[in-house]
Amino acid sequence: MALSDARKKGYAFGLTDGRLVFRTPYGQPESFSTEVNGVPVEEVHATLFSRQSWVVLMVDLVTACSMYEGSYDDSGYMVWRTPEVPYRSLHGTQLNIGLNGELVAQPVAEDRRFVVGNINSTVQISVPLTAEGGYRKSFVLGDLFEIYVFHLYLEQILADDDRVETRVRFQRTLSTPLLPHPVFTENQTVADELSFTVYLGDVPEDMELVAVHLNGDEFTVQYMNTRSHNITKVVYPNNTLGYILKVPFDDPVVLLQFSDDAVLHYELNINYTLTILPENEPFYHLTSVMAFIDASPPAFDAVCSKSGISFSRDHRPYDSLWEISIGSDLLTPELAAKHGYIMSNDSQSLQLMVPLFSHGYKYNGVTLDGFYGTFKILMRDHETSEVESSTIKSCPFSTNELIRRLTVVSDMSLAIPSGGLPARFNLVDRLCGARETNGTRALFSFPINTCGTTIELSMGNVTYQNEIFYSGSSRVHSDAVERFEADAAGIGGIIHTARPISDMQSLTIKPTATLQTTPASPAVSRMHDDHPATRYIKVPSVQKLASVLKRKRTRIQAK
Repeated sequence: MALSDARKKGYAFGLTDGRLVFRTPYGQPESFSTEVNGVPVEEVHATLFSRQSWVVLMVDLVTACSMYEGSYDDSGYMVWRTPEVPYRSLHGTQLNIGLNGELVAQPVAEDRRFVVGNINSTVQISVPLTAEGGYRKSFVLGDLFEIYVFHLYLEQILADDDRVETRVRFQRTLSTPLLPHPVFTENQTVADELSFTVYLGDVPEDMELVAVHLNGDEFTVQYMNTRSHNITKVVYPNNTLGYILKVPFDDPVVLLQFSDDAVLHYELNINYTLTILPENEPFYHLTSVMAFIDASPPAFDAVCSKSGISFSRDHRPYDSLWEISIGSDLLTPELAAKHGYIMSNDSQSLQLMVPLFSHGYKYNGVTLDGFYGTFKILMRDHETSEVESSTIKSCPFSTNELIRRLTVVSDMSLAIPSGGLPARFNLVDRLCGARETNGTRALFSFPINTCGTTIELSMGNVTYQNEIFYSGSSRVHSDAVERFEADAAGIGGIIHTARPISDMQSLTIKPTATLQTTPASPAVSRMHDDHPATRYIKVPSVQKLASVLKRKRTRIQAK
């Protein structure tokens, strides 16, 4: 056919210096299809006649193009194949590969993660989905999907035995099938931080997060960072996005449950709203996260000191589930001031210093060397007031003299002449002797209604009174009496004095009406139980009475 007719059918011929170009559309009636090494090929064979005068030049033009549409490799590559040498008289020398009409040498393409191989005389080219120059698009079909499109450009350089080059160039559009693209969430919450941290990852770059529903409440991303919860956007080199959501446990949107096994359950149901750009087609991703915290009642750290016991604890967000009490009384600043406690309560911690002998102490283990003081702090359920736990601290304390109701440690050295050693101690009832002695010191402990104790009621006060009697060795010829006398309501002291034996005919001697309390000197330890508080004062002995045979005694009063 004439060139004009060939052009009408879509064929094209071009002649330049040293080059003859032949182009043909696919699917021409004159072409035929076949397979070469399993690769579908469309082949066209044309002969060009050129006559100059009596000389006729014939040029055979043969082209064979791979019709392989490409396939998706699950490893993340789009694969295309073509026969290595489409013409028997030629042999391959070089490949140039690229996208979107740009060609680069094979080594450069391989540096860009293209994979070029030769399998059974077939050239196989694998294009990574992340190749620069590709096109990606997200779709919502119930779930999230994506496709990748590549405009592959390939040049084969062939040569014959005379080193005449033939260049065959292919342009193919390769498209992956619809591929699922699931986004994911990761619960990165650390319970000790008291905040939910949830990561939304692998979001395609043609999508954006526009809103978040937290337990049903909608918050637009634009305004989220103005509240206690916030969202941070993260951009990755692989053209994906991530979002970090933070919501404190104490945020009103967080669901909170308290289980019977003393565990706090925090729950956050999240519905992410994303849109595909530019169509703004919505896509929703739902997830739920939970956090568990041991909600045992708070415990105090306790430290002993010479002056009392110090309690401290750090605040926890859920400590409001319990109330702190001393006995049946709720611990408040008013209660602390009333009983002389030193309390400091700020946003970080609670500090409570309980001086010795304050209200709430219990005492035991009283010996000549000292005693133990015990203080208890109770943790009660905020709603039921039931005691759920307690912090109990016992500390050793030492003292020279003390009176705990009618438990007495008395230092008799102040009333005994120098060099004297008592042989025996007893109370008004001679059968009530000292439980423990050590030189001039004696320990008595007895019920208030025994051992000859008398009780006096005066001006709303109750006074328990007894006396300590002691007899000296054969070398001691001085007697003394020791009594406890009250100066005013709640204040008193152990008073050492001396009495003639003529005053001691009866074992139930009553206190004289003119006894004088000596001014206070160093304070003796005091203890409180269920009776009115008493402060005990140690008073120096009076003048020794000269060599008169006497019997010694100490009078005790406790309020």
